[in-house]
Amino acid sequence: MTIKLNRENHLNVNSKRIYRLMGILRLKSVCRRKKKNYVHSTPEITAENVLNRDFNSNAFGTKWLTDVTEMKYGIQSKAYLSAILDLADKSIVSFVVGHSNNNELVFKTFDIAHQTYPDAKPLFHSDRGFQYTSKKFRNKLDDAGMMQSMSRVSRCIDNGPMESFWGMMKSEMYYLNKFNTYEDLEAAIREYIDYYNNRRYQKRLECMTPLEYRQYLLSSAA
Repeated sequence: MTIKLNRENHLNVNSKRIYRLMGILRLKSVCRRKKKNYVHSTPEITAENVLNRDFNSNAFGTKWLTDVTEMKYGIQSKAYLSAILDLADKSIVSFVVGHSNNNELVFKTFDIAHQTYPDAKPLFHSDRGFQYTSKKFRNKLDDAGMMQSMSRVSRCIDNGPMESFWGMMKSEMYYLNKFNTYEDLEAAIREYIDYYNNRRYQKRLECMTPLEYRQYLLSSAA
């Protein structure tokens, strides 16, 4: 805004003055919003980065990654997707879509995975989000016989494959469409994850789908 005013009106004013005047006139940029000052919560539980970027796995149910991502619908409404990814076959083990990024979203995602695969005792890796650092979540892991692992602070690459899945899903589905309602977005997410698990071939999985590759791993181990 300062550059435009100075160049097009032959002015010589600084950005602080323009910012102050914009505040008086209640004008806000739609290109880049000022970041909010979030109050960081103190974690109840932390864990070492046991995974340590070892993203290799030859058996389903030995290493699980998890995370939550945000997506928008309508004008400014937000939805949140929580998912768990298996490192052996790259499948999405479980996922939950919700209106809020809260404990219920993450706990339900974990409960679905554990109920679906009760014998799995994977190394369970996440970032340091408040849901994963709560005592209640640690208790869930302990009860399920799973070891907890956490990314280091500000190290997204420590959860790289999970971040890669978010990027893939958003580039192949989310960014290509406009979602007017929560129901539209949720249906598209469900359809994409079904496609990803069952019909999306991956070169790194010997050109198989995730669930095909899981069967391949099981037959190879037999």
